Amino acid sequence: MLFIIDFDGTVAPTDTVDALLERFADPEWRRIEERWVAGEINSQECMAAQLSLVRGGRAALKEFLESVVVDPFFPAFVRQVSPYAELAIVSDGLDHPIRHALQKIGLAVPIFANRLIFRNDGLALSFPYSDPACSVRSGVCKCAVARAIDAGRGLSTVLIGDGHSDRCIARCVDYVFAKGSLRTFCEAENIIHAPFVSFSDVLSVIRGWTARSDREGARETICPLPAP
Repeated sequence: MLFIIDFDGTVAPTDTVDALLERFADPEWRRIEERWVAGEINSQECMAAQLSLVRGGRAALKEFLESVVVDPFFPAFVRQVSPYAELAIVSDGLDHPIRHALQKIGLAVPIFANRLIFRNDGLALSFPYSDPACSVRSGVCKCAVARAIDAGRGLSTVLIGDGHSDRCIARCVDYVFAKGSLRTFCEAENIIHAPFVSFSDVLSVIRGWTARSDREGARETICPLPAP
């Protein structure tokens, strides 16, 4: 089993990038966001343009980015599923705050995110997990990352996410935990999903899967995906 987990708005209750832009960027970032929502530019173009508007000293930017906190139930979720599943945080956000947030709580989970570069008076980005074949031109192609991790093994894949960057992969996985705009999307597209507010809700569902496996004597298939 493979869990593909979004970060901003999912593992971290707030959106790190939006909070960064609110504090350090020229208000022009909102117009760029509107162009992305309207489909005039893709995710890579949007992120690169917005981050170029950030101004601040390196110390202030690092302090802000390293102050991100995570859902208090996320460590318990990781401990619950790690014995039988692979996990990856796959985010179209920034790698630096994700790495530091996990280090602070002592978790080692693979991270796939846009690479943040500190400049003298601001920030820049590179996109190591983009894919030219990505239909929506995300900075991180979550579909491609999931395929690479699976490597043809046919793992049952579960997505946990909240937003626009999760829509494409939501169509491809076996099951979805959804909040925010992703929940609205799943409802509109009839995608099987469990709504959640925090990882406490995710844990409740997964523990139910485990209990069902135990009752059915199928421990080798811990957490069978629920029927539609």
